[in-house]
Amino acid sequence: CAELVRFVNSGTEATMSAIRLARGYTQRNKIIKLEGGFHGAHDSVLVKAGSGATTHAVPDSLGIPPEVAKNTILAKPNDPETLERIFKAEGESIACMILEPVMGNIGCVLLDNEYLKLARELTQEYNALLIFDEVITGFRLALGGAQEYFGITPDLATLGKIAGGGFPIGIIAGKREIMESFSPLGKVYQAGTFNGNPISLTAGFTAIKLLKEENVIEKANKASEKLRKGIKDVLEELELELALNGIASMTTLFFTEEVKNYEQALKSDREKFMLFHRKLLTQGVFLPPSQFETWFTSYKHGREDIEKTVEAMEKALKELYG
Repeated sequence: CAELVRFVNSGTEATMSAIRLARGYTQRNKIIKLEGGFHGAHDSVLVKAGSGATTHAVPDSLGIPPEVAKNTILAKPNDPETLERIFKAEGESIACMILEPVMGNIGCVLLDNEYLKLARELTQEYNALLIFDEVITGFRLALGGAQEYFGITPDLATLGKIAGGGFPIGIIAGKREIMESFSPLGKVYQAGTFNGNPISLTAGFTAIKLLKEENVIEKANKASEKLRKGIKDVLEELELELALNGIASMTTLFFTEEVKNYEQALKSDREKFMLFHRKLLTQGVFLPPSQFETWFTSYKHGREDIEKTVEAMEKALKELYG
């Protein structure tokens, strides 16, 4: 969808500006986000579910006026019926739907391809914009991100992290007609002292060049595939019914049976995960210290790293489950 791009300084700035752009372009105020979806630390998206699948959200932090949160509607991931009901009830007021094509901030939770297609169809039907938050998936699933991987094109996309090569960056990309609503061509204000700063852009261009030349994405993906196969074999050997989610270089082992949405992720045994984490630390394997953070492999993770990790996990799981 990247006919035009705008550079900012973080993923939060990118999603904040993309939502403002969607509201300005459509002249509507309401947005849809998924339960458990994380899109930065700004008011419109820092909300959690209310009492019911189609209720408006309530603030998830002090300092957010309820009036702001009321314009954010929560949808349950991988629940097409609920999404259809939301659009039927609110469609003429919805500016955009923003989602992570692979949810990465409640652990790794995959969205069904049919659900992604439905989101695209409904936003088009009701003249709302579809925003892919690709701060995690961009330049990770493929060079073209989740859009290339799943073959679904949103109206806008936001990127960060990898795109900066280790330096602060955020990117808003989108269709020309929509992006030209940004100032100075349009009336949606967006500016920043350090936007497009040469250090971040140089680092980002260098990183993307290396991604292409060194076949980084394929190597990182293969490392995760080997990791997941090893963990799957261990789970089968120990007869453990734990959810192993993953795609490309993203993986999470949940200490519960199935995770396809936020509600199921919250059923994970967090105490058991922390014991698992500590047992791995004693063996020299360092995972993110939360059940709800995704594990990422890089192209530097080789066969020995994966084998050591799987062996350590097998030992830890045997100790945990007897």
